[in-house]
Amino acid sequence: MAGGLVAVHAHPDDESLATGALLATWAAAGRPVTVVTCTRGERGEVIGDALAHLEGDGPALAAHRETELDDALTALGVADHLFLDQVGPPTGARYEDSGMAWLGAGRAGSADDVPARAFVAVPLDEAAARLAHVLRARRPDVVVTYEPAGGYGHPDHVRAHQVTVRALELAALPDAGLPPAPPPVVLWAAQRAGALRRGWSATDDDAVVAALGGSRAGLAAPSGDLPSVAVPDDEVDLAVDVRPVRDRLLAALRAHATQVHAVRAVDGVDALVACYALSNDVLAPVLPTEDYRVAAGAVAGVVWPTGIRPVA
Repeated sequence: MAGGLVAVHAHPDDESLATGALLATWAAAGRPVTVVTCTRGERGEVIGDALAHLEGDGPALAAHRETELDDALTALGVADHLFLDQVGPPTGARYEDSGMAWLGAGRAGSADDVPARAFVAVPLDEAAARLAHVLRARRPDVVVTYEPAGGYGHPDHVRAHQVTVRALELAALPDAGLPPAPPPVVLWAAQRAGALRRGWSATDDDAVVAALGGSRAGLAAPSGDLPSVAVPDDEVDLAVDVRPVRDRLLAALRAHATQVHAVRAVDGVDALVACYALSNDVLAPVLPTEDYRVAAGAVAGVVWPTGIRPVA
């Protein structure tokens, strides 16, 4: 998988929300892309009356979200996808969505009722060994996932980060007839704090607000608390230009209709290129660049596709 990329995500829709522009840009360059999803999002909220019957029905919602994920990956140009619990010898066990509880604006924590087969309850080395097998087999140049706090604290995001870190350690060792994987560049998804606040401010624009039917009730406060994905502007190491792949990204977001709505391209506003909302009905900006921190590896050792540039 020379020149390949592996993205590790907690639920269907995270690949598009957190890394969609990176995946679309990589795939458009003809490079191999693998997305590993750790759960099927059984405990997600559901947007809209048409699909409301799925909420609370874990198996039905999981099956539906698998189809949404297939459509989103097709929109992004990604052909190689794996659910983590299906890697390696079949055990019949599934890694389930652990659920979450809001602790404050942009900050989540553990749910009160964590299911027995929750991803957070899976032994770390068990899950990491499965991912390590993927890394040995694919031998990617780049691996991407969340930062240690999972972007905003969702327990499954935090666990996906932990599993990825451990899998990288295990993949450096030979196993099951596969040689060790070469050390990749490791990226953590990030957003520039200043750019995010400017994006929030820019959602208070007639063209943007129209995505929610003209109501300004669903606007984020530009001075509000920042999620953990936000970092000082000068701590970003890599930037992906969203504009060339905006149509692909928005098609992927629209595919996740149980989770994302109000998806709209926005032109003529410097601080954002599109907007969307989750089940909280708060407009979120799609920023002009999708940003990353480099957690390990040498950026100079990767031939980055056009549209992806190291930040000096």
